[in-house]
Amino acid sequence: MAAEPGKPETRRGWLWHLENGASGAVLLAIAVLPTVEIFARWLFRTGLPSSSDLTHHLVLWLTCLGGAMTSRENKHITLSAGVDLFPGPLRVWIGAVTSFVATAIAAAMAWSSLSLVLIGFDPAKRIAFVPVQLAAAVLPLGFALMTARFVVHAPLERSSRGRWGRAVLAVLGLSAGTVLAFGPVVNILASLFPGLPDGAYRLAESLAAGSARLAVAAIVVLVVSVLFGTPIFIGLGGVAYLLFVRAGGALEVIPSEAYGMLTGYSLPAIPLFTFAGFILSESQAGKRLVRLFKAFVGWLPGGLVVMAVLVSTFFTTFTGATGVTILALGALLVFALKSGGYRTGFSEGVVTSSGSIGLLIPPSLPIIIYGVTAQINIKHMFAGGLIPGVLMVLCLCVIGVVTALRRKVERAPFQLAEAWGAVRESFWEILLPLVILLMYFLGLTTLVETGAVAVVYSLIVEVAIHRDLDFAALRRIVLKCVPIIGGVLVILAAAKGLSYYIVDAEVPMALSAWVKANVTSKFVFLLALNLVLLIVGCLMDIFSAILVVVPLIIPVGQAFGIHPVHLGVIFLANLGLGYLTPPVGLNLFLAAYLFNKPVAKIVKDIIPFFLALLAVVLLVTYVPWLSTGLITLLKL
Repeated sequence: MAAEPGKPETRRGWLWHLENGASGAVLLAIAVLPTVEIFARWLFRTGLPSSSDLTHHLVLWLTCLGGAMTSRENKHITLSAGVDLFPGPLRVWIGAVTSFVATAIAAAMAWSSLSLVLIGFDPAKRIAFVPVQLAAAVLPLGFALMTARFVVHAPLERSSRGRWGRAVLAVLGLSAGTVLAFGPVVNILASLFPGLPDGAYRLAESLAAGSARLAVAAIVVLVVSVLFGTPIFIGLGGVAYLLFVRAGGALEVIPSEAYGMLTGYSLPAIPLFTFAGFILSESQAGKRLVRLFKAFVGWLPGGLVVMAVLVSTFFTTFTGATGVTILALGALLVFALKSGGYRTGFSEGVVTSSGSIGLLIPPSLPIIIYGVTAQINIKHMFAGGLIPGVLMVLCLCVIGVVTALRRKVERAPFQLAEAWGAVRESFWEILLPLVILLMYFLGLTTLVETGAVAVVYSLIVEVAIHRDLDFAALRRIVLKCVPIIGGVLVILAAAKGLSYYIVDAEVPMALSAWVKANVTSKFVFLLALNLVLLIVGCLMDIFSAILVVVPLIIPVGQAFGIHPVHLGVIFLANLGLGYLTPPVGLNLFLAAYLFNKPVAKIVKDIIPFFLALLAVVLLVTYVPWLSTGLITLLKL
């Protein structure tokens, strides 16, 4: 699974500049509003009226703008398994089919979202001075932009023949999407033109009945197309959409669930911590931290490996995206390891394997999303992930120590002057995790406000103190950050509709009943859960997996008496390991791309690390105290 590199648009017209400027302004506003709220509360004992609602709706805007920009750059997360094995002409046909599917589903979502905006919101309701209906109007706008760009980026020739092909694709895709969403289209017409003839409603019912009969076949086509390059969010949203079509349900429920997810209480923390992570990774913070850890642990056997693992963990914890850590710091860390005497394969294996272990350490974004989805106290989830996360870090460090001793890798002597210089240079970066965790756990800031503090703190450190970044650099960071944020959030929005259907259809209850009837051993259930989650982790991104799979396993876990936090840690640990699981673990492809090596070579290099991390995952699975002990000790 990988994000397609794509081709940025060559013509940068007014829309290109408008999207960039608007998304940057929205992202900064999401950081500024909670920060002002903190100071207003501390200084005047009162907050800003409606600031929370404004922040949440700004996340909705950021998602739609970011999703449109991700489509513009053709960087939506896809599977694309085995497409390159086909000859060129067949690849073009496959690309045309996947583009048609994406266009049809995105168009259907655009129509349904517009219907929701027109009939689902009270025109008189406002957030501060902004009508809620106007704030929600970005939903159909975002899906409409994505629809258009799926047509533009269809892998057809840049010739008159290709232009005709795109025109045909646009007509077919829009027609299919309109047929799928004919019920919402009629609702739109009825809202705009009261007194619509009864024949329009009868036609809508007839088309809905026909679509319902074809829904299962359409789902099969959709799933196959996802395997060959249709974006994952289209697959998730499309399956949900077709299931509602088959059930005859109101199709506006899907964008309504997306709206509810994107304006949820804790969701602004995702773009905020991701933005903070990008600020750090695009500055010289990585080099300063490498120097720091190298100075303090470089004299130990395996000290450079320890350094690489700790630096990777630090950045993954804040970005929430293992790919960002590998791509941003991989070359630097491999160079440092090779310079210290480690062979190339081992160095690349260390960097690839350590890219995902920060997912269990606060303030990891997957922990936040899991807590929100499973309705578990975020502080409990943070405490639950800490010991398992540290164990994974120690596990990779031990491999480094053993390797260094066996190969007699030279160690650099400890130098007090160098260590002191490294501390002085990286002091403000070291302080960041301590500041945000103390503010959150002491109750001084909410989770969203903590994310805002992380952004403002990172900006002050990297712009004002170290002066690594200027305005042009910040603009570049926003343009790199927003498409990734939009790509992740649009997956969450699409997955929420599928999650709603799964729960509404009582699938979790049926699964729980089946497991209880056929699996009597808690040990067997946990082992099966590990295997299933590893497969899920290598096939799905962690964010959509949380929304789709968590509702299924929670009632089963309850049936076996598994603590909710323990179940969450098992889930996240397995999903993190899934990034390294052949054949399609995301980190394997990213490392192969970065190091210009075959995936098979990367797999060979990470095997010892994979087995060691698997051992930790099994230990965490069967020793619940590792996940729940801190909650008891800290009396949370």
